[in-house]
Amino acid sequence: MATASAKKNSSNVKRQPKVFTYEWKGLNRDGQRTAGELRGSSIAEIRSVLKAQGISPKGVRKKSPPLFKSEKKITAMDIAMISRQIATMLSAGVPLVTTIELLGRGHEKAKVRELLATILTDVQSGIPLSDALRPHRQHFDDLYVDLVAAGEHSGSLDAVFDRVATYREKAEALKSKIKKAMFYPTAVVIVAILVTALLLLFVVPQFEDIFAGFGAELPAFTQMIIDLSRWLQGSWYFFVIAIIGGIFLFKRAHRNSQKFRDQVDANLLRIPAIGDILHKAAMARFARTLATTFTAGVPLIDGLESAAGASGNAVYRNALLKVRQEVMAGMQMNVAMRTTRLFPDMLIQMVMIGEESGGLDEMLNKVSNIYEMQVDDAVDGLSSLIEPIMMVVIGTLVGGLIVGMYLPIFQMGNVVG
Repeated sequence: MATASAKKNSSNVKRQPKVFTYEWKGLNRDGQRTAGELRGSSIAEIRSVLKAQGISPKGVRKKSPPLFKSEKKITAMDIAMISRQIATMLSAGVPLVTTIELLGRGHEKAKVRELLATILTDVQSGIPLSDALRPHRQHFDDLYVDLVAAGEHSGSLDAVFDRVATYREKAEALKSKIKKAMFYPTAVVIVAILVTALLLLFVVPQFEDIFAGFGAELPAFTQMIIDLSRWLQGSWYFFVIAIIGGIFLFKRAHRNSQKFRDQVDANLLRIPAIGDILHKAAMARFARTLATTFTAGVPLIDGLESAAGASGNAVYRNALLKVRQEVMAGMQMNVAMRTTRLFPDMLIQMVMIGEESGGLDEMLNKVSNIYEMQVDDAVDGLSSLIEPIMMVVIGTLVGGLIVGMYLPIFQMGNVVG
């Protein structure tokens, strides 16, 4: 009820004035000409700030936006950086309202400034920060909001924001490594398809014109390549449409079907090399999330639910939800994890040691560091292997096509000899 009334009151509070960028010219204390840019809500405000700095303003005007300007979206890394800045300023003793106001005024992205201005208005009206963040779920998920709420209740908001910032930074670094690992195999496949298509469309037809005057039966391998080239020349648009349609249908099914998404996650874990990286990344996410929630004072049951959602894979999500049910029934977490037959012995042993010693959060942080290092090493190893793999794949395709095209010429040489 208190939250609802606070939100109701916030609608009656005057919104913060919009902030713009102004260009100014003036004279400094030495009478020298100077110029620059400042952000503010009005020309009068800018003139007042300049006079306070000892500058005599001669001209102040609103900066015109560029003709072709694309609004930059708020990224997960933006939220991580904001969290780190809030943690730093709160630790230095800066009040929360002042912290949000300064960050909102100084950020380079307009969307971030608007987001922080909305949050600032709600906080100034008396709404708790966690409740002010909750409507913006696309930027602040339930885990983020719950951690901030725990920090507000315990009076250690600066420490919680420090943990949240560390968690977000680690999560984004891990996500970047996974994208890097997934990018290389995709690049190999795309390059191989493009090179093969170019050879079949433009090179093979030239050889076909030469072979037409031979008057002899072509080798089966050569004929197969020529038939494939003819098909691609006459139906390349069907091939392109099929690829685009397949991508569209995959995205649609992935967006609308939970069962399909779960099956994709399970299949990804079976891919050689990539699957091992995804296994370790899921365990690193789980351990980092649970350690962060546990340290912030969130109950273990709630922490396991958050860790299940943050694991990034349906197989681990379902396993962790099962562990949560077993823990709710009174089973130790390490025993419940062993029953899933998914987690490695090393992870289970460290969880058991953490439970027995009362330092579960510390052990989970160590586990997450170990798996993050293993993911980093695995991605670096994959990166070093991908170049020779790409050369072998492309060399095999190109070499196979060249051999197929030169087989009739070799046969003619043998006949003449």
